[in-house]
Amino acid sequence: MSDKVMIVTGGSRGIGAATAKLAAVRGYVVCVNYLSNRTAADGVVEEITAAGGRALAVAADVSQEPDVMELFATVDGRLGRLSALVNNAGILERQSRVDEIDGDRLQRVLAANVVGPFLCCREAVRRMSTRHGGRGGAIVNVSSAAARLGSPGEYVDYAASKGAVDTLTIGLSREVAAEGVRVNGVRPGYIHTDIHASGGEPGRVERLRTSLPMQRGGQPHEVAQAILWLLSAEASYVTGSFIDAAGGK
Repeated sequence: MSDKVMIVTGGSRGIGAATAKLAAVRGYVVCVNYLSNRTAADGVVEEITAAGGRALAVAADVSQEPDVMELFATVDGRLGRLSALVNNAGILERQSRVDEIDGDRLQRVLAANVVGPFLCCREAVRRMSTRHGGRGGAIVNVSSAAARLGSPGEYVDYAASKGAVDTLTIGLSREVAAEGVRVNGVRPGYIHTDIHASGGEPGRVERLRTSLPMQRGGQPHEVAQAILWLLSAEASYVTGSFIDAAGGK
């Protein structure tokens, strides 16, 4: 059993996969959580193990409480005591104005992007907090620059869900700061990942890159670097804070 055990939700692709791979390089044993793409998750695990690391792929829908309970129990039994959580799993749906969004879509987006992180944070705190007999740990919630910008005409529901994640980050960080648990957030901007195809525009980053001060979209590994720093001992006095990895916007 390792003393550095991490769960990365939504770890099969994009920012999650980059984070899982970098975490393994930094000495973590990694649980790569995924929803349905087992092939992609297994690919991340295979890449980690080929490089000499340890990883495990676990399917779970983080919006469903029984799945979350089973995910964390699996990690307890197979990897050891949790020391780090990266709440990365999230969804968006097709670009729409608010007056075109129906209630079912809102339920889906808020369940995945808000309920999921809450449930995972709860289970992590129950394992990490000294109040519960834990040895401390760190949580990073992957938010979005959309929480600041609102995503008008595209994904106001997604942006609102990430605003909720920011509030969770601040509130939880203050609840558990004296219990050995640090909670921070990273707000990516326009990053080259598959999520944009879910919104109906795979080339969205290229379309919008000239609106950024840096004139380019970001790469998943650039966000992963920020996440791993916040989890590290180098950030030992940082909690309730955010890193904007958004090219200056």
